Amino acid sequence: MALPKLSEGSIAGILQGETSLHPILQVINIRPINTATGPPRFRLLMSDGLNTLSSFMLATQLNTLVDKNLLAANCICKVSRYIVNNLKDGRRVVIVMEMEVLKEADSVNGKIGNPQPYNDGQTATPPVAPAAPAPVPVPVQSKPVQNSAPPPFMNRGVSKAFGGGGVFSTPGGSQAKVVPIASLNPYQSKWTIRARVTNKGQIRTWSNSRGEGKLFSIEMVDESGEIRATAFNEQADKFFSIIEVNKVYYFSKGTLKIANKQYTAVKNDYEMTFNSETSVIPCDDTSDVPTVQFDFVPISELENKNKDTLLDIIGVCKSFDEVTKVTIKSNNREVSRRNIHLMDMSGKMVSTTLWGEDADKFDGSRLPVVAIKGARLSDFGGRSLSVLSSSTVMINPDIPEAFKLRGWFDSEGQSLDGTSISESRGSGGGGNTNWKSLLEVKNENLGHGEKADYFTSVATIVYLRKENCMYQACPSQDCNKKVIDQQNGLFRCEKCDKEFPNFKYRLILSANIADFGENQWITCFQEAAESILGQNAMYLGELKEKNEQAFEEVFQNANFRSYTFRIRVKLETYNDESRIKATAMDVKPVDHKEYSRRLIMNIRKLAAQGV
Repeated sequence: MALPKLSEGSIAGILQGETSLHPILQVINIRPINTATGPPRFRLLMSDGLNTLSSFMLATQLNTLVDKNLLAANCICKVSRYIVNNLKDGRRVVIVMEMEVLKEADSVNGKIGNPQPYNDGQTATPPVAPAAPAPVPVPVQSKPVQNSAPPPFMNRGVSKAFGGGGVFSTPGGSQAKVVPIASLNPYQSKWTIRARVTNKGQIRTWSNSRGEGKLFSIEMVDESGEIRATAFNEQADKFFSIIEVNKVYYFSKGTLKIANKQYTAVKNDYEMTFNSETSVIPCDDTSDVPTVQFDFVPISELENKNKDTLLDIIGVCKSFDEVTKVTIKSNNREVSRRNIHLMDMSGKMVSTTLWGEDADKFDGSRLPVVAIKGARLSDFGGRSLSVLSSSTVMINPDIPEAFKLRGWFDSEGQSLDGTSISESRGSGGGGNTNWKSLLEVKNENLGHGEKADYFTSVATIVYLRKENCMYQACPSQDCNKKVIDQQNGLFRCEKCDKEFPNFKYRLILSANIADFGENQWITCFQEAAESILGQNAMYLGELKEKNEQAFEEVFQNANFRSYTFRIRVKLETYNDESRIKATAMDVKPVDHKEYSRRLIMNIRKLAAQGV
């Protein structure tokens, strides 16, 4: 089989500013470049059959071609996308962003032709070759065109294509070449990028032995990639009010270092720090700058990901909890928290925690599509997600994935109950998943596997066992161990190894619940039991001691009331006897509007199946 024809003259065209080439080149040599940190880099000596050039640099995302021995000396490849980067000493480097190996080295018999090294400083005219027409060099405009009108603040007359080196005029009258984010590296000092800000964190302060200060971080994106930038102290004061989310800016100068992937999901080997020379200038012409770049992970694959992984997720908000307030122990600060429950086309659901303003402002009443960039995966409660200060949350984003998901949900997804990969955390209403009737739980043998199963059901209290439903517990905040009455006015906790003059009451309530098809004994601990009885444990303890009749009435009044139960079931063995133990993780009043909506969807689903 004939070898692909090399694109003679294409190296000259690349270095003279041509941006639309997709040259076919041969790799003459490839060698690694020593890097102190970060992934390895590879430098290529490439030939177009007429000339060779040793300043091709492989983008790190293409390192797998080298690792798999696909990219080796003598192989022939097609370069689909490249960036020409100017170094401080005047040399130019061609960064290969996308490449396809057309012929592996074993299929090529040595070097093709007799190519000569290309002189980067020469004024070369690519020769005419009948089989491969030479590209026409792009003329370089050495001086801006003058006219009678005042010069524009930004010069947008030059192509913004990343290989073509668009420029913009600074307020001082000088010009700076615009380079793509993907070409940035720590060995450059003078550069300008044109990027859209996709995320902006709040100003945070710190204080330690070295002093105190403040910072905020942003994430930005252009056509070539994305990068994270952080401003400290004076730069934080200077730029925080200037930079707005979703706006496009020219960013010039800054310090680049190896990115710490533990704290960001931004896909770039480097991250930026603003310094005293950094400038941020608004750009009004923004139509060609992309918005947030997502790399969505299906919910069904979250169980295969490592804990603490930062990832992108998209799903329809099938249900959501009310906002609760929690206190952060590290700084004793109270923040808002809300759990939302997202489902995608896999039919799987995951619990996702929003914090602060994201939690307060979230409106899930219309079941919106939610896209999150950089959520942290947790193994707390099965598999769950948490939104960080560095995360980006978008409601009904204008992206193809959201439109596809919306269409699926409206046509068929809304009739699915969904299978949750998250366990209930008992933090509010509306977040119930894996709806089952008690008969379905029995017929499906839930709880017989290695792990516990969780389900949600609407059922009615038919009997409460009040005997031994309360005990005297250790008064320490984090200890609920039963205390021993020393009969001397003191109560001893064996766990804490202390004696106390008082105790607190704790509830362990056994309840029999029933729906239309089955009944089930469940165990209800403190919060769940208090929800059913409508009284707190301390008050019930006082009633039990002082007014037995009033204590009885509390239990009688709780009978035959219906609730939404979130239940954990697991097969347990005691004294060689195995039985299903069901524990109420959460008990809430029935949301009749939501319950009716779910019943209607089930009726429609059964009608469509012809049942």
